Amino acid sequence: MKVCIPTMGGCGMDEALCQHFGRAPTFTIIDLDTGTIRVLPNVSEHMGGSGLPTETIFAEGVQVMIVGGLGPKAVSAFNQAGVDVFVGATGTVKDAIEDWQADMLTRADLENACKDHKH
Repeated sequence: MKVCIPTMGGCGMDEALCQHFGRAPTFTIIDLDTGTIRVLPNVSEHMGGSGLPTETIFAEGVQVMIVGGLGPKAVSAFNQAGVDVFVGATGTVKDAIEDWQADMLTRADLENACKDHKH
């Protein structure tokens, strides 16, 4: 199972989460079956590139997103693609995975989606 977390840089499990999905400098993808960790730069239009950040995640075959927060468009896109999204994560990648595994995070929906970009 591949899990993705929006992050501030490339330090793997010790990297800090970025609190808003679309503005994350990087996406850290952990394959829980193999232990493989990949860090991808966010090259979307939000960061001066092209495309949407969700497209990067879909291309990687991610099944679970763990985030601090994300907007309603991203929630809808992930729901339509069958990617489970959980909000409320803080700390490092390791902290976020542990909290998700302990059922301490909330499943994302349109009610708990961010309505602005002030994080």
